[in-house]
Amino acid sequence: MYTVNDYCRDLFGEKIYKISLNGGMTCPNRDGTCGTKGCIFCSEGGSGDFSPSPDMSIDEQISDAKRRVSRKFKGDKYIAYFQAFSNTYAPVERLRKLYTEVIKRDDIAVLSIATRPDCLNEDIICLLKELNDIKPVWVELGLQTTKDETVKYIRRGYETRIYDDAVKRLKDIGIHVITHVIIGLPGESVEDMLNTVRHVVKVKSSGIKLQLLHVLKGTDLENDYNKGRFEVLSLEEYMDILEKCIEIIPKDMVIHRITGDGPKSLLVAPLWSGDKKRVLNAINRRLSILDKKN
Repeated sequence: MYTVNDYCRDLFGEKIYKISLNGGMTCPNRDGTCGTKGCIFCSEGGSGDFSPSPDMSIDEQISDAKRRVSRKFKGDKYIAYFQAFSNTYAPVERLRKLYTEVIKRDDIAVLSIATRPDCLNEDIICLLKELNDIKPVWVELGLQTTKDETVKYIRRGYETRIYDDAVKRLKDIGIHVITHVIIGLPGESVEDMLNTVRHVVKVKSSGIKLQLLHVLKGTDLENDYNKGRFEVLSLEEYMDILEKCIEIIPKDMVIHRITGDGPKSLLVAPLWSGDKKRVLNAINRRLSILDKKN
C-alpha cells in the first residue's frame, strides 16, 4: 500500500503535515446553481468541520494551525489544504490572489484544493497549471460513488462523466488528482462500492481517499437514519470492505486516507468511529496482515 506519507517522502525526503484552511467558499449545491441543500451527508460546515473560521485571514489560519500541531510535528513544511465547500467555485482572479499568496510561502510545500469536478472551467484549469509550475498542486474531487441511484439519492448534482473529464484535464496539466470515495452509502452493496474504486482506478486518478460514511447531526442523512431507512457499517464490516478495496488499488496509486472521523459534537453514527486511535490501530493490524499475505 502506497501511503501519502510514502509519497511525500519520495517527493520531499520527509514527512509533511497537512493543515486545513478555509477560503470562505460556497458550493453550487448550496447557492441554487444546482441545488440548495447540499449533499445529503454534508454538514453546515461543508465537509470542513475541522477547518478554522473564514473570518480569520489565511496567514492567521496558517500560524494558528502550525501552533496547534507543533507538539506532534517538528518539521517546517506543510500542505495547505483548502477543505471546506468547493474551492474552485469563485472568480478566477479571487482564486489567483488567494492561492498565489499561499503557494509562494516558504513553509508551504503543497497546495491541496478540495472541489467538485463541475467547478473547473478552462480559466481555472489554466490557473491551476500556473500554480503547479510554482509548487505541486493537488486537486481533490468528491466522487463518492458511481452508482446512478446513489448519485441521485445523495444529491451529488453532476454526472460521473463530468468527473471522468475533470480527471483527464487535470492530469493533462500535471496535477495530482485525489478522488474521494465514501464506503457504506445507503443502498449500496459491497460490489457497488468496489465498482466505484474500480472506476477510480480505470480513469487513472493519482490518489484516492477512502472515507467511512458518517451520519452527522443536522443533515438529511440523519433524518433517514433516525427513520431506520439504512444501517451503518460495523468496524469489522468496514475493514473487510477496506481490505477488498486495497486489493483493487494499483501499488503506484497513492492512498491518502483509509477512514476518517467526524466531529464528536456532530457524530450520530457509527459511534465506534469516534475512537480514532482504536480504529486506526485495528485497521493497521488488519492491513499489516494483508501486506504479509502479499
